[in-house]
Amino acid sequence: MTSEDRALAGAQPADIYRLGASGPSLNSVIAAVDGAHRKLALLHIDVDGIGAINATLGENIVEQALRVVARRLVQAVPEGAWLWRLGSEEFVAAIAYREGEPDGEALAERLREAFDAPVQVPPFVLDVTLSIGIAIHHDHAHDAAGLLVVAEQAMRRAKRSGPGSQAVHVPEAAPDATADAAREHQGHRFVDAIAQSEFRLYYQPVVSAQDGSIVACSSLLRWHNTQEGVLRANRILPAVERAGLAGAVGLWTIETAIQQVHRWRGMGIDYLNASVPLEGALLTRKECPDLVGELLHRHDVSGAAIEFELSEAVLSLDAPHVAENLAGLRALGCVLTLADFGTRGLSLAALAQHPLDRLKIDRGFLRNITSNPRSAALVRGIIAMGHKLGMTVVAKGVETDAELGFLRRHHCDFFQGYLFSPPLPGTDIDELLRRRFLLPHVFQDSAAMQPTRTLLLLDDEENVLRSLVRLLRRDGYRLLTAGSVSEAFDLLARNDVQVVLSDQRMPDMSGTEFLARVRDLYPDTVRLALSGYTDLETISQAINQDAAYRFLIKPWDDADLREHVRAAFRLVEQRRGHDARP
Repeated sequence: MTSEDRALAGAQPADIYRLGASGPSLNSVIAAVDGAHRKLALLHIDVDGIGAINATLGENIVEQALRVVARRLVQAVPEGAWLWRLGSEEFVAAIAYREGEPDGEALAERLREAFDAPVQVPPFVLDVTLSIGIAIHHDHAHDAAGLLVVAEQAMRRAKRSGPGSQAVHVPEAAPDATADAAREHQGHRFVDAIAQSEFRLYYQPVVSAQDGSIVACSSLLRWHNTQEGVLRANRILPAVERAGLAGAVGLWTIETAIQQVHRWRGMGIDYLNASVPLEGALLTRKECPDLVGELLHRHDVSGAAIEFELSEAVLSLDAPHVAENLAGLRALGCVLTLADFGTRGLSLAALAQHPLDRLKIDRGFLRNITSNPRSAALVRGIIAMGHKLGMTVVAKGVETDAELGFLRRHHCDFFQGYLFSPPLPGTDIDELLRRRFLLPHVFQDSAAMQPTRTLLLLDDEENVLRSLVRLLRRDGYRLLTAGSVSEAFDLLARNDVQVVLSDQRMPDMSGTEFLARVRDLYPDTVRLALSGYTDLETISQAINQDAAYRFLIKPWDDADLREHVRAAFRLVEQRRGHDARP
């Protein structure tokens, strides 16, 4: 294996490289993929509208926005894929796959989903979209240079279809005049798309925090476009609105979701509801409740089986009939949900005045909640506020066990995200619904959620961890071990840990800093620091900042260390006993 290939094998998903300057080269990636007998999809990613932002807001805002874009792309690229920066506003991503595994279109979908929430560069809120071209090795090119060329060509074709589009390279593509003619008759095209069943709803399960049961499915609009592939709602709806068809498409979406619920009822699935977006074009029409009521009656579906997702932009409309229509929909029994809380600047006063039943936390708020105290505090605050206002809370975009564990510990009511299932067509989701319970191993593992004596040990030296485990397991603790700070944060999110014992000298973060973050994330924990050297300044800092309850020195005395850990658990139990008193 060459040094380049070794670098490729060790590349982390959070790495972002300058193509041709650092990190694994595209040629080395192609060679490794060929050796593994897999395909490689190359994505040329262009950030739309940067020129307009520069012209109106200036270069400084552009630079800040691109930094946010780069961070989101890094976070969205899954393990086993690669990301390079091609220019100031262009990136290249690659993913290797076999038949049945996530491919280039799946990666493009994931990257574009990362920008469902706008980019915030205070005081501005910017709607950022990506144009993505996809090329496949060997289908479209056999070497890195050729693959880059055809991926860029596909990206240019995507941009001609409008911002936020994606396109797979098509050899001998149809002349551009065809696309131009189609755009001129876009309104007719959308009407035809409905008539020809090109518009479809995909469904993503919403799962209960109590037992992992599927309680609802969130409806997501897709357009199976014969030229451009499957287009998502944020690509379709702006053009639909420009064509004056937002009301018609909105009604089609609602009726299709109601028909799907009726179908589920016919299958004996009587516990399942459907949530569907309610656009402003419908909400501002005086007859909105009557239209919905007629559809419910026509398909013999109870209003309680339908949940309407309202964006902050819709609730911010200064238009007649909004308040009375919301009241009318609730009178039908429908559930009202605020779908993207915190992304569009809805005032808390407006939030309090609308008759909302549910609050949906956007994926943007979930990033780093297991390791960043500020992000964690914000999500805890949203959950608490929603409950205080009498609403249940849904977390959208849950992708990891650690995020799920954190949200369960802080009493989030429902979850939605790729951890449970991607959005699926109506017929494809039936098998999932028949199972009813998702991730049973997580929700049935009550031990992880119970206040047993759980001790987390953090040290990057494996022999030290083994010694600590041998010493402390005789005392009957549930022992969790981590060799890195990131692994420790994941374990803390998934488990009710009462005591943490951390080495002071960790490669990625000092023990003092780690324990300070643990204090902010989980203030009820008792934290012990373990150091192989005596540094009075470090010890003083740890204690003065309340990062550590005790600072212990290596090599330790076995009896003393065991007693310090026992004392830490006694302190936890005293605090909890005191808090439980009336």
